[in-house]
Amino acid sequence: MEIPKLYKALIASAKANSPADGVPFAFEKRISARLRGLAPEDPLGLWSRALWRAAAPCLGIMLFLGIWSFVEESYTNTGPDLSQQLEHVVLAELEQDQTLDSTW
Repeated sequence: MEIPKLYKALIASAKANSPADGVPFAFEKRISARLRGLAPEDPLGLWSRALWRAAAPCLGIMLFLGIWSFVEESYTNTGPDLSQQLEHVVLAELEQDQTLDSTW
C-alpha cells in the first residue's frame, strides 16, 4: 500500500472514532506522582559513566599502538633516534640564548 493512501485511511479512521470524554479517576495525581518519583538527571554521573565506557577502547588502542611502534622500530632502526632529535630541537633554543647572553 502506498504511504499517502495509508495516511489518509488512518486520518479518516481517527476522525470517525472520537476519543471518550471521560478521563480515568485520579489520572492527574498518578502522573504527578510518577513525575515526582523520578530522580533528577545528574550531569556529572552521565559524564563519568561515558568516560568509564570509553576507557576500555582507549586502553586497547593505546596498547595496540604501543606494540606497533616497538615492532616497527625493530624492523626499521636505520635512522637517527627520535628522542635525540627532539632533545636537539628543544635544547637548540637554550643554546642560542646562552650565546646571546654572553655577548651582553
